[in-house]
Amino acid sequence: MSGRRALTRLTAVLALLLGLLALPGAARAEVEHPRQDFLRGSVSGLFLHWGERTYPQHTDCAQWESDVTKGGWTPEYWVREAQKLHAQYLVLATFHSRLGYARAWPSKIPGSCSTKRDFLGELITAARAKGLQVILYMTDDPQWHDQGGHEWLDSAAYSRYKGRDIDLTEREGFGEYSYDNFLEVMDRYPRLGGFWIDNDNDYWLDHGLYERVREERPEYTLSNNNEDTPIMDMISNEQKTGMSPAYDYPQAVYTAAPRLIEADFKLPSKGAWWYDGSDPAVDRALTLGRLVTNAGSSIKALMAETAQVGGRFPAKQEAFNDFADRYLDKIWPSLNGTEGGGYLHGGLQPGQWNDGAYGVTTVSRTDPDQHYLHVLTPPAGG
Repeated sequence: MSGRRALTRLTAVLALLLGLLALPGAARAEVEHPRQDFLRGSVSGLFLHWGERTYPQHTDCAQWESDVTKGGWTPEYWVREAQKLHAQYLVLATFHSRLGYARAWPSKIPGSCSTKRDFLGELITAARAKGLQVILYMTDDPQWHDQGGHEWLDSAAYSRYKGRDIDLTEREGFGEYSYDNFLEVMDRYPRLGGFWIDNDNDYWLDHGLYERVREERPEYTLSNNNEDTPIMDMISNEQKTGMSPAYDYPQAVYTAAPRLIEADFKLPSKGAWWYDGSDPAVDRALTLGRLVTNAGSSIKALMAETAQVGGRFPAKQEAFNDFADRYLDKIWPSLNGTEGGGYLHGGLQPGQWNDGAYGVTTVSRTDPDQHYLHVLTPPAGG
């Protein structure tokens, strides 16, 4: 069964499930909610993996912060590069299990690197000035606590802070530590767009973390990676490959509309999610094909680029962004303000067409008679 036929059938199944969820005592999935309007109206986002283990690795938090500032980091640069990609939101991943659990913001909670300079706050302000949102990545996972031969988590300091022994290298202890960080971030950053959750921790679930987010910051969105958790607003589908054609990302997406769906993938398709000292090329046809096919299924494209210590992207990624800016300007009305065609929103169905052609369609949200045809693989003949 093709991915799109699966999406169509899953939509019918989901409609049935939503009816069941209305029964007394059943869990409620907030599939559609006004707080999601910004994300539903977006085409794409920029994913930023950046932290202490960004090449060259730093093991001293203060030295990393100093080198970031000396390297010329500015939030405006990331916002400009996101605008070149025509993205509407940025996801900042510094509190990441493979990047030293760095918090690029001031914190009163000891346990891992926390900067004195408020990089997160500066980014939120710069992004909102241009109409973009910032979403903060949070990890559930302590298993990489000693990666690279250095212990990144300070259980002793956190234990003193809490007044009892807590092991941050175990899931329960790390769950409590990260839970405290969620609460501190919510208190400090009312203009944050929400959280991007890299899977769940039982401590969060047992202590009602997501319910607290809903209560204290009802405007925040919640996104989850590779796990369709009912309370989440958006489900992300990470780095799917193996489709034919390779750019047709929606074939591998396992959630269905009206769920808010995201596809997250690396722009340099080779190498790490973060800067590892290399500068691999960006496959322009693959990347733009993914962006367009996702739009053709109303899926948000979260595109990952590898910021260096000072914030700048490697030269080949900057060159792609410059190219994408010019390219997307020409076709932007066919992506922005549209929905994927062929199913919920009518229009021609995507996929294989005549004579070897392959593509997707989009439909204007304001004019249902305005349809766009995106031919990504041209027909073999004339």
